[in-house]
Amino acid sequence: QVQLVESGGGLVQAGGSLRLSCAASGRTFTNYGMGWFRQAPGKERTFVATITGSGVSTAYAGSVKGRFTISRDNAKNTVYLQMNSLKPEDTAVYYCATRRTTTLGTTTSQYDYWGQGTQVTVSS
Repeated sequence: QVQLVESGGGLVQAGGSLRLSCAASGRTFTNYGMGWFRQAPGKERTFVATITGSGVSTAYAGSVKGRFTISRDNAKNTVYLQMNSLKPEDTAVYYCATRRTTTLGTTTSQYDYWGQGTQVTVSS
């Protein structure tokens, strides 16, 4: 059984930073692409960032490009999301997900397992 557990969320002032972690188990980690998505109250879950199984390639939503960085440590079966220059509009529940192939994925339908989410709140 695949399990994903996010951590690192919290309350931060605008302009601050947070680092989210997602620990994975139950799957050969290096074989699968990973992604981060977020969902604000009353809105759909949207793509934030994705990384290939090897960690060589990444992709970002336009709204976070240049501020967020996705990375992974395959020895620790963990993917990270470093979030800098946070804005109030970044407030959401952040979810990590794993997909069936090693490649990048930018839509929710491309992922088959999800974590429970971690709340990020950015105050103005």
